Amino acid sequence: MLSTGALRAHLLAARLAGVVATSREVSLRSYRLFAARDPRVLMGLDPEWSWRVRDLVALMADKCGVSADPAHVSGLDVIDPERTLRGLDAFGERIGVAVDRRAPVLIGTGHPHRLLGFYAALADALSAAGCAVLTPAHGRRVDITTRFGLRTYNLDYVRGVALVREAGAPSTGRETGAHTHSPLPVRTALAAAAEAGGPLPELVIGDHGWVCGAGQLGFEAIGLADTNDPALFVGEAEGSVSVVVPLDDAVRSDYYRPLTRYVLNRACL
Repeated sequence: MLSTGALRAHLLAARLAGVVATSREVSLRSYRLFAARDPRVLMGLDPEWSWRVRDLVALMADKCGVSADPAHVSGLDVIDPERTLRGLDAFGERIGVAVDRRAPVLIGTGHPHRLLGFYAALADALSAAGCAVLTPAHGRRVDITTRFGLRTYNLDYVRGVALVREAGAPSTGRETGAHTHSPLPVRTALAAAAEAGGPLPELVIGDHGWVCGAGQLGFEAIGLADTNDPALFVGEAEGSVSVVVPLDDAVRSDYYRPLTRYVLNRACL
């Protein structure tokens, strides 16, 4: 188990926090699209409030530690490691509550190439602690509109973690799936669980559309998000998302292992 100081140093060294790879230009583009309510960046969220770009810059400065100066329009974004640590503390504490309740959970990712290992370790620990890790709609077709047109995917689970694969891709239990921001996979999973008579998750863990889509439907959701993913932080600000951890969500997968250990320790697992 890393100490808080050692984890802070790891966050900075791995560029999970501090100066991250996400550019200010990319983040600002996401904020403009969110303000215009582009579904690609809403990720299934239907915001209650009116969000202008300057509002989003202020929110992301508060939640992540990015520059609050609207005139700062280029360069690399910055995430405050103290905010990441606080987010990880809250994330682990909420998982601990689920363990105490032996609550059913649903875990899914739109970033399987980077984050599958992080979530799979959580799924293993939650299952061992007596929580049902749900796998509804396994193999179900999901049609998602992308910038390349309509793509057909299948919902799959690897070590209890939901992801989508292109239709026809082999399900090996090891290979990772497609990157997506869409809320359609979580909606498909939740609908299938309801159709089967339950159980329904008391907690949804993930990123992108898995968190926003579940939160919008009234399920408690916690997750990870980068500086160009304002939807999760808006959801947290409006109360539809419980916890968001600000970090770079696209570094090497092994860099997330210390975070897994930290979160599980925080959850007393």
